[in-house]
Amino acid sequence: MSKEKKIVQIGNASGFWGDDPYALQRQLKERQLDYVTADYLAEVSMSILRKQQNRNPELGYVADFLEHIELAIEEFRHSQTKIVTNAGGNNPVDCAIHLQKFLTEKGIRKKVVVITGDNLLERVDDILEKGVSFNNLEDGREFSEVSSGIQSLNVYTGSQPIVEALRNGADVVIAGRISDSAMTIGPLVYEFDWSWNDWDKLSAAMIAGHIIECGSQATGGNFSDWRDIENWEEMAFPIIEMEETGDFIVTKQGHNGGLVNEFTVKEQLVYEIADPEFYYGPDVIADITSISVKEIGEGRVKVSSAKGKPAPPTWKVSMAYIDGFKASGSLIISGPDALKKARLTDEIFRKRLGIEFEKFTTNFIGYNACHKQLAKKIEPNEILIQFNVFDHDRKKVDKFAKMLSSLILSVPQGIAVTGGRPKIQEVMRYWPALVPRELIFAEIVEVNSIGETDKLGEIFPETQKEFSESEKEHADLKTGKTSTSVWHQPVKAKLQSICLARSGDKGNMVNIGVLARSTEIYPFLKTELTANKVKKWFESLCEGEVKRYELDNLNALNFTLSKALDGGGTYSGRIDPQGKTFAAALLNIEMEIPENLMPIKK
Repeated sequence: MSKEKKIVQIGNASGFWGDDPYALQRQLKERQLDYVTADYLAEVSMSILRKQQNRNPELGYVADFLEHIELAIEEFRHSQTKIVTNAGGNNPVDCAIHLQKFLTEKGIRKKVVVITGDNLLERVDDILEKGVSFNNLEDGREFSEVSSGIQSLNVYTGSQPIVEALRNGADVVIAGRISDSAMTIGPLVYEFDWSWNDWDKLSAAMIAGHIIECGSQATGGNFSDWRDIENWEEMAFPIIEMEETGDFIVTKQGHNGGLVNEFTVKEQLVYEIADPEFYYGPDVIADITSISVKEIGEGRVKVSSAKGKPAPPTWKVSMAYIDGFKASGSLIISGPDALKKARLTDEIFRKRLGIEFEKFTTNFIGYNACHKQLAKKIEPNEILIQFNVFDHDRKKVDKFAKMLSSLILSVPQGIAVTGGRPKIQEVMRYWPALVPRELIFAEIVEVNSIGETDKLGEIFPETQKEFSESEKEHADLKTGKTSTSVWHQPVKAKLQSICLARSGDKGNMVNIGVLARSTEIYPFLKTELTANKVKKWFESLCEGEVKRYELDNLNALNFTLSKALDGGGTYSGRIDPQGKTFAAALLNIEMEIPENLMPIKK
């Protein structure tokens, strides 16, 4: 008799801090999963959590996680599913203590294990003395420019501490700024006992983690073909079913809404990546160009043949530093000539202020706030005017806040109040850097039913073959092969008709992944959708270089647009500081498309 094939099922119940509070309950209720991951953190999250912790030392973690457990408490009580989360933020120990106390009150016995070691704020001087520069990974600026204002400093750690936590019997693993994919890699390495230098299997696990880490983005959320989704009410969250070989299925709970098909999975694969052959993580460098993606049944997509490269010698560090002050306020203008009145109101306000700010942006929301010159010319009936100022001189920002409301009675007709006086905030900006992996270690700590902690051990990264840049022999910017396809008479149509797209941010950079709707369409995209064209289309939004990468295996192109988010994150004056709308803007562009590539009209 053949041995039954082992399958490990991992679902996700959160893609960001603020996600669906009932997702965990649904994942625990529908079927018995082996693990559920919950991702709450982004680059800006750690600085927000640090602010909370500065006000109250017992805070600094994502309290939403405890609320999500409470909503799913009865399902969790009877479930054998283990939970892995980064909800610990800057304070994973107190997060675990509060969780364990709550579980004890409910008469539930679960082993809660904490992973620490990602927070390097107290170690920064020691690490600098060892020769680490912490210079900015994106623009090369020296760390000394911002070192005095650093508020949080966390390294994206690997999955080895998760494996050790599970070996110690953990039912719930709470970490800080562990890498997103590590929450999936750890359980799989533990279950299958994979070697730490089995790069292909680790790559498969990392790719699986990348697919599910953003929650419902893999099950129809933010999907280009959103009209294909029939049930939005109880949005499904993704599940992967992993085989020991490294091949896996992407699916969802059968009774939930949303959609899983070839393109929902592919869209997530090209989300927030740069060079797809070198998708970096602390455990492995995954090659997304190596994989095969195939729909094998309704709601089931198989991903196979993943290849990986040795883990990098350095790990990414995410910092937040204080960089001046900002304020934002809005007014709405309505009626005839709304756009003309909005522009005049902007001019009036700037002249009355009479101040040169380090940055002053105005967004005409409802006209072209997201897409600037790509927006069609319209005559809107109403426009929300959003003003944003940034400056290191708080007095300037204070004058802005006090003067905004004075416009209400002294500008053209049709104005309405949308809020009170703008609140002045400190600007927390993102600073990425690198640190050698050998300088990082993690502690594994158990929190018992009365909130006491017991250290279980320390984990140092496995010694691995160092990755050399000489291995990266391909060119960063690919031009594509000359197509031999026959293209018929062109017609003018939107890109949406022949491709799908998804976009996301990394600091001040945007990536746009573009997927051809068929193998026949892809050669046309490779020839016509060049980096230069994308740069020209987004010239009012992108100040930096545009690079293009090819994923022939997915019939996809990936574009990275540098200096495209007005500083990015909390320093951006844009209505879309995370670049989520770039994909929609690209799909809305009209171009000459061969008639034989256009979809058949039903």
